Parts: sequence; structure tokens; C-alpha cells
Amino acid sequence: MDTHRQTLQALSGLLTALFISTLSATVVTTALPGMIGSLQGSQTAATWVVTATLLTTTATTPIWGKLADLFSKRLLVQCATVIFVLGAVVAGLSQSVGVLIAGRAVQGVGAGGLQTLVQISIGAMIAPRERGRYAGYQSSATALATIGGPLLGGLIVDTPWLGWRWCFWLSLPIAVAALTILQFTLHLPVVRRGPVKIDYLGATLISGAVSALLIWVSFVDDSYAWLSWPSAALVGGGVVLLALAVWVQTRVAEPIVPLPILGQRPVALAILGSLASGTALFGGTVFLSQYFQLAREYTPTQSGLLSIPMMIGILIASLIGGHLLSRSGAIKPFLITGTALLTLGFLGLSQIDRSTPLPLLSAASLMVGAGVGLTAQNFILLVQNSVHLKDIGAATSTVTFFRSLGGTIGLAVLGAVLARQVSSRVSEELPNANVVGALQDPATPEPVRDILKVAYADATGQLFLIAAAVAALGVLAVLALKPISLRTSVDLPQNPVDVPEAPVVSPAGERPARPETVNQGQDRTDASGWYRAKSPVEGNPG
Repeated sequence: MDTHRQTLQALSGLLTALFISTLSATVVTTALPGMIGSLQGSQTAATWVVTATLLTTTATTPIWGKLADLFSKRLLVQCATVIFVLGAVVAGLSQSVGVLIAGRAVQGVGAGGLQTLVQISIGAMIAPRERGRYAGYQSSATALATIGGPLLGGLIVDTPWLGWRWCFWLSLPIAVAALTILQFTLHLPVVRRGPVKIDYLGATLISGAVSALLIWVSFVDDSYAWLSWPSAALVGGGVVLLALAVWVQTRVAEPIVPLPILGQRPVALAILGSLASGTALFGGTVFLSQYFQLAREYTPTQSGLLSIPMMIGILIASLIGGHLLSRSGAIKPFLITGTALLTLGFLGLSQIDRSTPLPLLSAASLMVGAGVGLTAQNFILLVQNSVHLKDIGAATSTVTFFRSLGGTIGLAVLGAVLARQVSSRVSEELPNANVVGALQDPATPEPVRDILKVAYADATGQLFLIAAAVAALGVLAVLALKPISLRTSVDLPQNPVDVPEAPVVSPAGERPARPETVNQGQDRTDASGWYRAKSPVEGNPG
């Protein structure tokens, strides 16, 4: 069995797991208005159905990454899949918005593991320069979920004998398939680096700090005033927890966010770019789908169809970009192009109103999708290219952590801004109106619907202007990068002391044996100093 075939077999299970994780995010976008309308929720509740998932994904991503450096990656992916399914079952059975949000939060724990562990496993199997050869498979799985998710969510909601709950239950058979495939195909070596030391305190402090600040952003100027004791408690508490988290990271042996890795220039700039990319990605998909349904009164299925240009942009850009990147090895031009397309796309979307022509919307959405396709995975690849294999779990989870954090903060802030903008625009004519509920209710009079739709469309345009400004920060971060060429080995060169300065010539003129040094009992470093990893089925099963 050749290495290429073994790699494809290992990828099959990983990409199946990644597929259900991505599908859970995209299938909800078109079904969200129907869910909230059915459970009598508000715009803030709608935002938190997505934010809760991102928050727990963000909080647990570094933990999964640390575990990946200590335990079997296959077992961890399977555990993350089971947790994800349990959350889906809770969300599907929910009878209130609170239970729905709780189920989505549990899903986020599993999703954080799947998204991180899949990237870590791929990084441990395939050299950065060679990853373009396999990028098409990963992009196809992601694109199928991103393109099919919104449309599938719309079809499920519009089918009377199914309903929105099946948006969660459909992941069950796919999860079973992923678990089975992983058991027989993924066999990565387990490199244990001493006793297990996981920074649970740091993870708790970070998630607590982010949660406090996001709760404040979501409810300030609504449930309490800007200058009030709840605001002071939430903001002050969040800042104190964040400061404590930073202090803990400098004291523990195995920090959840390794500060030395953050000190590397490429990693720091990639994290800044990922923050912008995450904000744009999650904000764009969620609020654009709501705009189609609430401001334009398209059905969920139609909304899913109208989101296809963005998903096609992701697919085409990731496929072509991955192929060209594998050939050239120069990653900076692709990141510059991607962040620029994100910025221009959101500038185009910022001009929308209730009657914006659909071709203009599609063109701007296509640009946003292309920007996401050229940045989302490449920022992770940039970080993986900058660290040793032994640190790839922590580094990958760190950049994924900050991308999720950017999406979480961006979604919460943009959702809060949207709720305030709509409320202020309709407060004089329709005080205390529940915009989402009123637009989902067929009994709402047409004059009232017109007021709400205009307010919602105008407010959505302002959100995309904010998203464009955030995406522009990503452009600045990428411009500050030095030109980088992706390496052709899985690991960085070893310490020169471990590598012979010159080959040994035998007295008889025989060809000298290829010197090898054992790397932590599993992997090998050849005479040139470049790491050569074993194939996915070599070494200890795991």
C-alpha cells in the first residue's frame, strides 16, 4: 500500500468529521429565523444561538490542541465527535431558547475539537509545501458543507414533516460513519513528552473573561445602562479575569496559549489576520442569511440558494489557491489577495438596502467567499510552517483559538449593534416590537412589516461596513509579514548539533550509510537536517 493511498485513507475519516462540524454551522444560518420564531426568541437570542457555539469552541480549542500533543489523535477526534453529537441531540429536543443555546454550547465543545484536531492531524501527516496536493480534498469537504448547509437548512425548515430540529439530528448518521472510518484508517504515532499538564485554570479564566465581556456587549443599553453597576461588574470582571489569565500563562509549565509562540512575528501577525478573518466569516454568513429572510422575505430555501455565490467563492479560491500555493510556496501573495477581497466584498455588502439588485449582492458575496477561501486555512498553514512538529498542536490550536475568538466577538458585537440599530429605527413607530418574531408571524400587518424590513435592511448594511473595517486590519497584518516560502518537510530543521557537518567517507570508498537520529522514538531526521515523518500508518497506532 503506497503512502499516497494511506494518506487518502486517513484523510477520509478526518474530513468526514470536519464535514459534520462545518455543516452544523452553515445549516443553522438559514434555519435560525425559523428556530427563533418557533421558540419565541429575540434578535439577541438568535445571535447567541450561534455565539454560544463559537464561545465554547474558542474556550476549548487550546485544550484540544494541548491534548493532541499528549494523547492519541484518533481517540481525541472520536471523543470530540461523540460530544458534538450529544450537543446536537440536546439542541434538537429543546423546547425553549435557553435549552437550544445550551445544546449549541455543548456542540461547540465538540466542534472545537474536530476543527483543531483535523488540522493538527493533517499537519502531522503532510509537509506544508505538499499540502496543496491534498488541499482539494479538504476544500471539497468544507465547500460541500458550506454550500450544501444553507440550502439543506432551508429545505428542512420548509418541509412540514421535518422541521428545524432535523438540522441537528441529521448529523447522527454522518457521525457514526466518521467514527467507523477513523477507527480503521487513522494511525498516527503518539509522541508523549512527559507527564500530562493541562492548563485548566488558564482555559477557565480566558473563557470567563470572554464570556463576561460578550454578555456585557449583548445586553448593554437594553437590559442595563452603559454607566451602571452591571456594566461595571461585567467589564471590570472581564478585564481582571483576562489579566489573571495572562499572569497564569507566564507561570504554568504547559500554558494553554504558549506566549513564546505568540512572540514569533509570523505567528503574531497570522493571529491578527485570523481575528479579522473569523469576524468576517461568521458575521457575513449569519447576518446575510437573516437579511434575505427578514428584510427581503425570501423563504429559507431561497435564502440558501442566494448564499451559494459566497460558498462558490470559498470553493474556487481554496482549490485554485491551494494548487498554486503548492507550486510556488510563497504564501504572502495569497493572504494579501484574500484579505483585500474580504475588505472589498464587505464594502460592497455595506451598500445594501431592501431593494438592492441580487446580481450586485451575489458579486459582493462571491468576493467575500473568495477572501475566506484564501485566508481561513492559509493562516493556519502559515503558523504550522513556523513551528517545530512537537509544537504543532499548541500552535494550530492557538491560531484556531484566536480565529474563533474573532468570530465570537465579532458575531456578538455585530448582533448587538444590529439589535440596537433596528430597535432605534422602529422605536418611535413600533415601541417594544420583537422584530424577528413580528417578521416571522404571518398575521403581522403589511404596513408594520414594511417598517421592520426597511429598518432591518439598513441596519444590516451598517454591520457589513463594520466588517469591512475589521477585514482591513487583516490586510495591514499581512502586509507586515516578511516574504515566506513554505518548507518541503513536515518539521523544521533540527538543531545543528544533531546533524553531521559532513558525510563520513568509508575507507573502501563505499557509499556511506545515511545517518539518522531518532526523534523522540518515532520520527527521523535525515542527513540534510530535514525532518521526514512516518506515513499515517507507521509507528504506534493512535
